[in-house]
Amino acid sequence: MRQLFVIWHRYIGLVMTLFLLVAGVTGTMLAFYGELEALLHPHIMRITPASGQQLIDPIALAEQVEQRYPHAVLNRIPLHYESGKPMRYFLQPLPSASAESLQNNEIFIDPYTGAVLAERKWGDISQGLINLLPFIYRLHFSLAVDKWGRTLFGIIALMWTLDCLVGAYLTFPPRQVSARSRPGGAVTGGMVSAMANWCRRWKKAWQVRWGSGFYKVSFDLHRAGGLWVWAMLFVFAWSGVAFNLAEVYRPVMTQLFASQQTESELAAIQPAPALPGLNRQQALARGQLLMQQASADKKFAIRFENRLTYLPNKGIYSYAVNSSLDVSDEVANTRVMFDAQDGRLLAYYYPSSVASGNTVTEWLLALHTARMGGVPMQVFVSLMGMTVVGLSLTGVYLWWRKRKAKMAAKGQVSRLQKSAVTAAG
Repeated sequence: MRQLFVIWHRYIGLVMTLFLLVAGVTGTMLAFYGELEALLHPHIMRITPASGQQLIDPIALAEQVEQRYPHAVLNRIPLHYESGKPMRYFLQPLPSASAESLQNNEIFIDPYTGAVLAERKWGDISQGLINLLPFIYRLHFSLAVDKWGRTLFGIIALMWTLDCLVGAYLTFPPRQVSARSRPGGAVTGGMVSAMANWCRRWKKAWQVRWGSGFYKVSFDLHRAGGLWVWAMLFVFAWSGVAFNLAEVYRPVMTQLFASQQTESELAAIQPAPALPGLNRQQALARGQLLMQQASADKKFAIRFENRLTYLPNKGIYSYAVNSSLDVSDEVANTRVMFDAQDGRLLAYYYPSSVASGNTVTEWLLALHTARMGGVPMQVFVSLMGMTVVGLSLTGVYLWWRKRKAKMAAKGQVSRLQKSAVTAAG
C-alpha cells in the first residue's frame, strides 16, 4: 500500500506541477491585490474629497451609472463606502442587448461627484497595465481561460487535496515488526511506549539535514517543508475545490456538516419575473427590516451594509451586511434573501454559529484570500505561495534525480549484459 501511495504522490505531483507553480506565483501577488492596484493606479484607486463634499446615495449613484451606460444593468449594487476609495460597479448587458454592446464591464466612480474615474473590461490584458492584477487573478483561478480552465483547476485542487493526505501519510515512519509478531518475541512496554517510539522516529521527518548534499537537503525541505505548513496547504487545496468545483465540494460538505442554502441553491420563483416588483429603494428598505429582525432574534450586531443584489434568473433579492457573525471585518456574508416581487422572506444565510458546514467554508475562503488578520495574514499567505512553488520545484528535482539514477542503472546493466555476450562469443 505504501508503494502505491509513493507512485501516486510522485506522478500526481508531476501532473499538478505547472498548475501549482502558476497558483503559487500568482497567489503571492494576489495576497496584496488591493494594495498593488492602489500602487499601480493611484489616480483611480485613491479619492480625496473636497471640503464639505457629501457622499451620493448608493442607489442614486447606481442609477446614474445606468443612465451613462444605457445598454447595461447593475444587478449588484455596493452599499459600503471605503474611505479614500472609489465605488466599483460591474455592468451586465441588458437582456435585449448583446455582450458585445459593452466595451467595458467594470466602472470606477467617485462617490462624491459621480464622475467616472476609469473603466475596463475586467481581466483583459490587451487593455494594458490597468488589467494587470485582474489578469493575474484570472491566471490564478483558471489559467486565464475562464470556464473550462476553472473546472480544470478545480480538478487539480481536488487532486491536491487528496495528495495532501497521501503526502502526510508518506512522512509517517514505516511500520516496524513488533516483538509480539517475532517468533519467541516478548512484549516490552505498552501502547504509550510504542507511541513514544513512533513519535521519535517521525521527528526525523520534520528535520532538515543542512550539512548533507544538495539532494538530501532538497528531499528534507520537500518533506519537512510540507509538514511545517501542512494545515495551510490543505486549506488552500480544499478551498480551491470550493471556489472552482462546487459540484464536488457542496455534496461532500453537506454529508459531513449541517449546511444552509445559498442564493444559487434556492428554487427560482415561478414564473421568474422579467422585472422585479420591488424597486431598489423598496428592496433596500425590505432587506434592512428583515436583517434588523434577524439581528434581534439571533443576537448579532450589524456593523455595516455591503451590497444589494438582484438575481433575475431566480426572481430574488439578496441583501448582505457585515455582522458579528462574519469571520472578519473584511468579509460581508450575513445575508437575507427575499422574493423580488412581494418581499416575501425566503431564507437567511448566517456565516457562522448556525450551520457548521457554512462556518467551515467561510473560514476556508477567508484564509485562502487573506481576508482576515490584516497585513500579517497577507504576508503569511504570500509566503505560502512561495512555499507552494518551492515544494513543486523540489518535487520535480527529486523525481528527475531518481529517474536519472534509474536510467543510469539500466544502462549499466545493459553494458554488463553486452560484455557477457561478447565474452561468451
